[in-house]
Amino acid sequence: MAKTIQLKLTEDEAEILVDALETDIEGYVEAAKDARANGKRADVQTFEEAASRIAAVRDRIRALID
Repeated sequence: MAKTIQLKLTEDEAEILVDALETDIEGYVEAAKDARANGKRADVQTFEEAASRIAAVRDRIRALID
């Protein structure tokens, strides 16, 4: 299991992270679309999993802000 860490951030810093993660998710979603169009199933799965894991982190940070 991954080691847990604690970070102290301002709300602005947390919002910056959320925005950056959303941009990262968009990149993986686009990569998955490209991989699907090129018939690369393994890549599609990898990119979709990455987008999902990043979205989970984004949602955890967003919950702390809201």
